[in-house]
Amino acid sequence: MSHSSGIETNGVEQIPDNQRDASPLDLFRLIFGGANTFATAVLGSFPVLFGLSFQAGVWAILLGVGVGALILSPMGLFGALNGTNNAVSSGAHFGVHGRIVGSFLSLLTAVAFFSLSVWSSGDALVGGAKRLAGLPETDLTLGLAYGLFAVLVLIVCIHGFRFMLWVNKIAVWASSLLFLLGIFAFAGPFDAGFAGSVNLGQPGFWAAFIGSALLAMSNPVSFGAFLGDWSRYIPRETPKARIMLAVIASQIGTLIPFFFGLCTATLVASQAPQYIEANNYVGGLLAVAPTWFFLPVCLIAVIGGMSTGTTALYGTGLDMSSVFPRLLSRAGATLLIGVAAIAFIFIGRFTFNLVQSVSTFAVLIITCTSPWMVIMILGLITRRGFYHADDLQVFTRGERGGHYWFHHGWNWRGMGAWVPSAIIGLCFVNLPGQFVGSLGELAGGIDVSLPITLGLATVLYLALINIFPEPAAVYGPKGPRWVFRKPAADAPLTTAETA
Repeated sequence: MSHSSGIETNGVEQIPDNQRDASPLDLFRLIFGGANTFATAVLGSFPVLFGLSFQAGVWAILLGVGVGALILSPMGLFGALNGTNNAVSSGAHFGVHGRIVGSFLSLLTAVAFFSLSVWSSGDALVGGAKRLAGLPETDLTLGLAYGLFAVLVLIVCIHGFRFMLWVNKIAVWASSLLFLLGIFAFAGPFDAGFAGSVNLGQPGFWAAFIGSALLAMSNPVSFGAFLGDWSRYIPRETPKARIMLAVIASQIGTLIPFFFGLCTATLVASQAPQYIEANNYVGGLLAVAPTWFFLPVCLIAVIGGMSTGTTALYGTGLDMSSVFPRLLSRAGATLLIGVAAIAFIFIGRFTFNLVQSVSTFAVLIITCTSPWMVIMILGLITRRGFYHADDLQVFTRGERGGHYWFHHGWNWRGMGAWVPSAIIGLCFVNLPGQFVGSLGELAGGIDVSLPITLGLATVLYLALINIFPEPAAVYGPKGPRWVFRKPAADAPLTTAETA
């Protein structure tokens, strides 16, 4: 496909080399464009909502984004190596049937972040229009705004990768300039000495600081399942360092909306504290913004909602088409999931008011996704980046066997590390007033779920693949790194059609 106007026909089958003409810069644009939105600015406001000072908030965001970017960066390599998305690539470590874990995680992540994006952007658009043109803020106008975003996003996603890339090229520059314009809008009243209500040495400081860092970290980690959707169009010979640097640079770029959210949240806390008490950052931002900034707010809402929504929804439609290859095309799967997500948005917003619950839901998904990512990365390292790309497509083609068949299509080494890591991580989640796991109070109210789930996944996976070595053939000609392997005679069956 050479232009942006046609509908993409590629699913998760390996992208032919002659169609792989994307670059690491394109990958940067898609990731940064998908995060350069109000949803990220809302995450940046959380340190103030938790009572931290401006300076403590800066350090919490830098820590969270930095650690998250380092974990995320290797996830961009699988697409270029295998020409398919990350869920399919995960079959090399979880088995060709076990790859459905990645598909399920990407589905939940997409619905959660798509919903948060549409809600925050819709609220900002209607709120800005109310202040700018007197548009009433009612369920009808909010519903129309949500519907507008959802339908526009669906159209872009159905058209596919090239059109989405074109949208994000515009979004990267436009949203960045509009956020930077905010410097002039708020520079006068901004106070870098904002003290907050919980300072170093006071009870609750570390819980607030680590909670803020983990929320910031959830932003880069949320992209883990999706990077292969875009990097599969990058030629396989592209230097790995360039791909990883593009991913890290995209996360450094997200500090623009993160710090916009943090800085403006301090103003809301000082000038309109009732909005902070109500956890309504977007409403507070509009209350303290100068009149001339209402139009940029509306533009950020439209552009940002489009770019975040497309990056979330596109990958899930792509992946679901591979889980049900006989039933759904990529466009058909995208349409089906898009309609379901739109229904979820309206029911959640107007019937159950699940906005806070969905933000909790997002944190719980990240707790399950991060150990999956660690297992993928450790597998990539121990196999020296070697994969039998064609054998990853066994499930999609309705076949059996191949190098990644393991035990009836399941690699219980990867599954055996992921399942306990995710469950124990969930037990340690501590989101006061929202969700506290059964072990959530053990660290004095501090949420240590991510460090525990990441550490446990690392130890368990390395232990399992050493105690129960994998077949030699999965490692390729150079053999494994750090781990043992079975004798070459134990190589898996040749791929054969299902009887």
